[in-house]
Amino acid sequence: MTNIAQKYSKVFILLILFVVSACSDARLKPLGYGATILAFGDSLTSGVGVKTQYSYPSVLSELTGRDVINAGVSGELTEQGVARLPSLLQSHAVDVLVLIEGGNDILRNKNLKQTKQNLAAMIEMAQAKNIDVILVGVPLKKLFSKSAPLYGELAEQYQLTYDGEIIRDLMTDTDMKSDSVHFNKQGYQALANAIYQLMQDNGAL
Repeated sequence: MTNIAQKYSKVFILLILFVVSACSDARLKPLGYGATILAFGDSLTSGVGVKTQYSYPSVLSELTGRDVINAGVSGELTEQGVARLPSLLQSHAVDVLVLIEGGNDILRNKNLKQTKQNLAAMIEMAQAKNIDVILVGVPLKKLFSKSAPLYGELAEQYQLTYDGEIIRDLMTDTDMKSDSVHFNKQGYQALANAIYQLMQDNGAL
């Protein structure tokens, strides 16, 4: 093989390795058409403020073409979520868990160290069953607050697909809200769109 041929051969091999490496950056496993997504959380998941068909899990199901279980319970604290999640993971063949919880802990001034521990326990439950987790952060109880730092810390610790902005952005846009803490039809649509985009960007769809 000539020096020129060897040179281009090496370039070709490096290019292949680069492509393979880029593909491996995806954090979520591809979802087949029979896959199940578990939307777990509180009132923002259950869809308070709109009819069931306009809740974000219902919209996400339409966007993805996959079954999305709405496992939202209005008013739930993370300590209640820890107790409730195992039975859902046991009774359903879940491929992805979308976790949006902790807002009620923040509103009720619960110890955020404990909130973080509770969320960590839920994440570990899912990962122990080889279930991918998408974490969505909830802002602190302050005007224009970013998501509570604990969400970003958990996302980094457990290497999760994460959005720390969408809830904050919707909370500060009155056109997207049905009341002070819940979204309207447009707001839940935007939330579903953001999660759908996360799934696409991270290799699930």
